[in-house]
Amino acid sequence: MIDYTDVSPLSEDAMVNARSRVDSLSKPLGSLGQLEEYAVKLAGIRGFIGGTLAKRAVLVFAADNGIYEQGITPVPQEVTPMQTINIANGIAGVNALAAQAGAEVVVYNVGVARELKRKNIVDSLVMHGTNDMATGPAMTREQCEQAMKAGYEAATAHAGYDVLGLGEMGICNTSTTAAVASVLLGKSVVDMTGRGAGITDEQYQKKVSVIEQAIERNRPDAADPVDVISKVGGLDIAAMTGAYLACAHNRVPVVIDGFISACAALCAMRICPESVSYMFASHKSYEQGYSAIANALGLSPALTLEMRLGEGSGCPLMFYILEASLRILEDMGTFADGSIDPSEFVDLRK
Repeated sequence: MIDYTDVSPLSEDAMVNARSRVDSLSKPLGSLGQLEEYAVKLAGIRGFIGGTLAKRAVLVFAADNGIYEQGITPVPQEVTPMQTINIANGIAGVNALAAQAGAEVVVYNVGVARELKRKNIVDSLVMHGTNDMATGPAMTREQCEQAMKAGYEAATAHAGYDVLGLGEMGICNTSTTAAVASVLLGKSVVDMTGRGAGITDEQYQKKVSVIEQAIERNRPDAADPVDVISKVGGLDIAAMTGAYLACAHNRVPVVIDGFISACAALCAMRICPESVSYMFASHKSYEQGYSAIANALGLSPALTLEMRLGEGSGCPLMFYILEASLRILEDMGTFADGSIDPSEFVDLRK
């Protein structure tokens, strides 16, 4: 049995040293904004200041969702296996961005509805897609825990990496995300539900209605994230939840992608509050429910690019930013190096 709460706090000593280094650099205090905070947080996670994030990977978890049967999207479910294969073959959006950032992409099949046996896709199959949550629980608690374990083991297998990012692939997973987030945050379904890959007004109204029906029928316990995921969530959300918790346990910085990835981060935080200390938010998803999740996490996304692709596509962009924060510590000179009197500067953080 995995103890998902076995997470250590960040190293205070390392953060104090990093803060001292940041404040000694030849610039007005606070003038590099969040880059300074990222550098300090990375020191707390890794236990030392500076260094590099040379070894990078994006882990992508693929799964289908039974709510597709309710006809809430015009996108055929066959897109899930097709795009999962495309990601594994290196030709999707996340691959182009990851290649530019020098990051690997590893694909895990935790619940694609179609049989999918390929050597470049890790087989972590729990079930061939969830059940239709509009008519009953999406999965059993045991299946949810199995998917969480798969994600935990996937991230643990990459414990030697300097930074990881988490993404997903699966038609209708904006619906499961809206359902889970609505329950956990106590928000209305309409406030948490966006248009996903693109739907008509009529389809949107049906999507909201079906999600409301699923929550009413299954009555998930907001105090128990595993119960919520199992009843109205998805296998990808469950797997990413486990992966976030593994990153925190193994002291590996982990980057949140968009809406679905952020929802899994919220689930992880509700299971183990300390785990959020190891997370970085990459971009503000265009999905309307994202901001409420980010606020609950207490994280501000670094980028606003109106992205909503998923796949982990925002993670490689954040890898650049985190690396930049470390380059500041390593490569900038100090006030002393530049013969500058720091008392002449105003602390911009005040």
